[in-house]
Amino acid sequence: MPEIKKIINEQKINQALEETKNPTNERINEILNKALKKRGLTLKEVGYLLNTDDADHLEQMFRAAAKIKNDIYGERLVFFAPLYISSYCVNGCAYCGFHKRNPAPRKKLTLEEVKEQVKILEDMGHKRLLVEFGEDPKNNPIDYVVEVVKAIYNTKSGRGEIRRANVNIAATSVEDYKKLKDVGIGTYQLFQETYHRDTYEKLHNGPKADYERQLFAHDRALEAGLDDIGLGVLFGLYNYKFEVLGLVSHAQYLDEKFGVGPHTFSVPRWQPADTVTIDPPYPVSEQELLKIIAILRLAVPYTGMIISTRERPEIRAKAFEIGISQTSAASKTSPGGYGQNQELSQFNIFDPRNLDEVLKSILKQGLLPSFCTACYRQGRTGQVFMDLAKPGNIHNLCRPNAILTFKEYLEDYASAEVKLLGKKIINKYFNLIDDKQVRQETKIRFQKIENGERDLYF
Repeated sequence: MPEIKKIINEQKINQALEETKNPTNERINEILNKALKKRGLTLKEVGYLLNTDDADHLEQMFRAAAKIKNDIYGERLVFFAPLYISSYCVNGCAYCGFHKRNPAPRKKLTLEEVKEQVKILEDMGHKRLLVEFGEDPKNNPIDYVVEVVKAIYNTKSGRGEIRRANVNIAATSVEDYKKLKDVGIGTYQLFQETYHRDTYEKLHNGPKADYERQLFAHDRALEAGLDDIGLGVLFGLYNYKFEVLGLVSHAQYLDEKFGVGPHTFSVPRWQPADTVTIDPPYPVSEQELLKIIAILRLAVPYTGMIISTRERPEIRAKAFEIGISQTSAASKTSPGGYGQNQELSQFNIFDPRNLDEVLKSILKQGLLPSFCTACYRQGRTGQVFMDLAKPGNIHNLCRPNAILTFKEYLEDYASAEVKLLGKKIINKYFNLIDDKQVRQETKIRFQKIENGERDLYF
């Protein structure tokens, strides 16, 4: 299929990496100055950044990435939780705890069990979920996925509700993606895992072994009307420099073809899991992960970036400053994991803190927690979102909406210490709302929230 090379041209990527070795100080400075204009970078320019490990260059990258993140996404950090629905899977992916050879008992949640899990997450304060299923046409058909999403949206606990359910399911057809669109999912997330075809085919067994099915899944999702899509790779499976260029190339392809780049990048590193026997062929250090995050922020400035609880709290804290705009918290990676079931997990986590503890930490960093879902429900998705995000104008809507959703959290769920820290952060960023009318309306809505109203947004 000739169009594959528009997404991922291995020869072009390898050539870019070869031609950009040993960049000079002048070249790095030139690229960073261009990046600060927030118009993106070419593959070759990204190659120069990938090919330096000079400490001064890295520090310059971190500073530039932090500025771009602040210019576009500001001080906000959006929170979500993963919700694993079924560990049944017909694939034999070498890196995943759900691989079909794993003899551990499988678990598929009933709709009643889904509701129980959702109530637990709502009682924590979560408003966004990432819903995850193994690939199994018999046990996890698309109609089951649709019913699960409906159950999530229809489940309320006290003042809690899930306002956005993002979905991660295996690559499928346009017809199936239309069903996800009709049920009102948020972002459709699917990782290529590795853009290096030989490596991909070695590590996969089953339907997912079809490299092209995986690679063109986002095209089919966009054709079906799912205009918020998420890309990612599993760092450690192949050379991270190649993978970063693969992500950037894929983003550029989608933007050129559909006028809509990826809504998010995810940057998971391989982590061990029960019965997973491979060692990552190309292990990525924590410092290299931070470098990856900074470079992606410089290269594709408008795209949100997600980090999970695969990483230690200290690394997550640094990542929040230099590029990450969304993060999971209090995660469990097994179906039913928010209750008693801990039998089969997809991977091990390294940040076990509860949501309140994570919020306390980021408040001390001076960041503003957000549970906002306004853009999705106001139609600010796809190209509309990109038109706001690319010039940095999304900032003007997101700050007041983040403040309002965090105000809800403080009223309904926060510990005494988080309430105290949170009020100071809200006051700080409330005073930075530029539009006087919006600031005044936000103040009015504070009172409404204190009086029991919820889900107020611009």
